[in-house]
Amino acid sequence: MTDTRIRDERIIERLAEGEEIKGRSLWQNAAQRFARNRAAVGASVALGLVVLFTLVGPFFAQWSNEEIDWALMGDIAGQGAPSIANGHYFGLDDLGRDLFARTVQATRTSLVVGIIGALVAVVIGTLYGAVAGFVGGAVDNAMMRFVDIMVAIPYMFIIILLMVMFERSFFMLFVGIGIISWLDMARIVRGQTLSLKHREFVEAAQAAGLGWFRIVLRHIVPNLLGIVVVYATLLVPLMILVESFISFLGLGVQEPNTSLGRLIAEGAGTIIYGTIWQLLVPLFFFLVTIISLFFIGDGLRDALDPKDR
Repeated sequence: MTDTRIRDERIIERLAEGEEIKGRSLWQNAAQRFARNRAAVGASVALGLVVLFTLVGPFFAQWSNEEIDWALMGDIAGQGAPSIANGHYFGLDDLGRDLFARTVQATRTSLVVGIIGALVAVVIGTLYGAVAGFVGGAVDNAMMRFVDIMVAIPYMFIIILLMVMFERSFFMLFVGIGIISWLDMARIVRGQTLSLKHREFVEAAQAAGLGWFRIVLRHIVPNLLGIVVVYATLLVPLMILVESFISFLGLGVQEPNTSLGRLIAEGAGTIIYGTIWQLLVPLFFFLVTIISLFFIGDGLRDALDPKDR
């Protein structure tokens, strides 16, 4: 006998006894299903520890991210290895700077880029796709043809071109990522909007005299939150991957700032000197962050699936 059938029989028995049963919302059911997903819960804990590391790490760092340890700079492969005694918990980088402090800064930078990039994609893509799907007709056709044209252009080419032509800064990095990150979201939301625009609650809102934009904001978008949340959690690691690749090429975050992609590139370039920790430390935080976000996204997708009850 399945768990669902057992639960249904218990509910029937409680109703027969006159007991009042309170209903649960979609989000309450989703939270319970997410809590039963061990991989997703474990990933949430791992990601929480990474975020905690970026918040409390600066209080434990004995060196700043720009400070050079001149005493150990000439012996990075020896005394510059990870050590609690000299205060370099993760060792030194190739320029004699504390890798612990730089890893804290790099992890924070990558998370900020991923979260802000995903937020931009969610806001623009959701509104764009919802308007296109709800209005329909020539407006929908024109808006989605524009999306098709943008998708056809290699997005990495756009980002690299912007970073080369203009100042290599956080602002230009966000602009480059924001230009292309919302396109897939717009397509997904537009398809879901087409299935919602003829539902009874939308027709009731139209009969009440609400304008199309208010209907989109108050009735269409709230019913898309499940899909939007799932896609956003999957979009954050993609944004981090894009930023890391750009920084790996040397076109992303510039000194004195750093990111995980830049640290990995620096570690890969100095591994021949025996300083393997310069590669393994940022690579560890990069993999934990990316894998955790993907597991959380999969867990939310399963938890918010209305067919998985």
